[in-house]
Order: sequence, then C-alpha cells, then structure tokens
Amino acid sequence: MSGCCTPEGSCHTDTRARTRYKVGGVGSAHCQGVVTDAVGALDDVVAVEVEIGTGLVTVTTAGAPDDAFDALIAEAVDEAGYDYAGRADA
Repeated sequence: MSGCCTPEGSCHTDTRARTRYKVGGVGSAHCQGVVTDAVGALDDVVAVEVEIGTGLVTVTTAGAPDDAFDALIAEAVDEAGYDYAGRADA
C-alpha cells in the first residue's frame, strides 16, 4: 500500500495547481494586501502570493484553473483597482 492510501484502501491525490499572473500597480505592502484579499476571496483559491514591485501573483487553486477562472481573477483584480495583464510565463 502506498503512502497516499488510507488503511481502508482509498487513495487521495493532490490536484492543487500553482498559476502565475501579472498585475500592474502593486507597488506597496498596502497594494499587496488588497490584491491578496481580492484574489483570495475567490472559490477554489487555496493560497495567494503577491510580489511587490513585479506584480507577479502566484495563485494556488484546488484544481487546474481554466479560462473561466482566469476571467474571475481578472474581474477581482479590476474591481480592486489594479491592472490585470494575464498569465505570466512560468
């Protein structure tokens, strides 16, 4: 039995995904907090890391994000007052 299985024989796989986005205007700790809160409030978001200055936002989700999820990220960032620039190169 592998380490991922329970004694009852059920196995769990981790389907979390980390995706990087580019957001313009993140120049301070305040901005970092606003973007973190906005993105972190979305369903399926497990964790958010925002880099001050670069505007790189790493989002860990419960599953692989799709175009609809990217649109939700864009909307959350826009409503928070920042410029969504899409996915960043990995």
